[in-house]
Amino acid sequence: MFSFKINKTDGNARVCTFVSSRGTVETPCFMPVATSASVKLLTSEEVFSMGFKAIILNAYHLFIRPGVEIITNSGGIHRFMKWDGLALTDSGGFQIFSLPCSREDEDGIILKDPESGALHYFTPEKIIEIEEKIGADVIMCLDYCPRIWDNLEELKISVHRTVVWAKRCLAAHSTEKQQLWGIIQGGTDISLRIWCIEGLERMEFNGYGIGGLSIGEPWEMTLKTVDFISRNIPGNKVRYLMGLGMPDQIVEACELGIDFFDCAMPTRIARNGTTLTWNGKFNIKAAACKDENGPLDPECSCRVCSTYSRAYIRHLFNAHEMLGMRLNSYHNLYFMSELMKMIRSSIKQGKFQEFKKNFLSKYQRKE
Repeated sequence: MFSFKINKTDGNARVCTFVSSRGTVETPCFMPVATSASVKLLTSEEVFSMGFKAIILNAYHLFIRPGVEIITNSGGIHRFMKWDGLALTDSGGFQIFSLPCSREDEDGIILKDPESGALHYFTPEKIIEIEEKIGADVIMCLDYCPRIWDNLEELKISVHRTVVWAKRCLAAHSTEKQQLWGIIQGGTDISLRIWCIEGLERMEFNGYGIGGLSIGEPWEMTLKTVDFISRNIPGNKVRYLMGLGMPDQIVEACELGIDFFDCAMPTRIARNGTTLTWNGKFNIKAAACKDENGPLDPECSCRVCSTYSRAYIRHLFNAHEMLGMRLNSYHNLYFMSELMKMIRSSIKQGKFQEFKKNFLSKYQRKE
């Protein structure tokens, strides 16, 4: 039902195919974030039509709202949100880092619903039960995401619990229709990353999320850590860098052999007025856009750039019209889809380094 194949390499960068019952996902792949069964302001059909074949959802948030029973009664997450591609659910381990008042012990995590104030206790077995009922194609083990990137004692606890919980998740996993991936923790400490990889490898997972990064550490240390992990995961295993989504950072991580990415950044910043282009990002709400009748990005062929002007979209933001956020979100996601296509094409042609140099020189240039 599942298969993973390396098709082409260019240095450490690689193009692979991940096959499931939902079709084929070609990597490197960016997964839009649909935390609560929605990529904000966009329909499932729009996201799929842009070329995205995989999305990520969050088991904790779906458990809170609408609830597992409603999703199950609808026939699973794909039917519920009308998504035709691959669906991956994160376990909720990141909420240890992101949600206030979260706590954990040896057996699981306690998360507080920020709206109702209710406390919920999740063991590894409970998380697997939730993810299986949701019906995602790929499900993640419960892990412990540290709150502070350079607190060595917490990192040690994080690795220990992540490995123990992964074993319990594997034992609770009951269906071949879903593939279970482990998550590698350890911060930027190489010895802890080795400890975690070795512990998880004894369980023979087919894919690994790289967790505990992009939580405050310097980017140079992130790259060094990702490079080390990529070199120490067997080549036939999926490499998934969790929570990273800046275009220039994705290009650099692809160079290290990463296959999957996810991040809410493209749509989050779009709702605040930031637009991604091949010449870098800019703020559509800026006064300089007031009289600009050209598209958001002259090099973009998305339907927003083919139809609407910067001046109009700026007007929508200033008039507090939701359409402005929606159009900017559509464009930013389309940009991400095109970026991943060009990365894959450059690797297939053996020209990734040339693409990387040209892309970064334009995207990161200073006006």
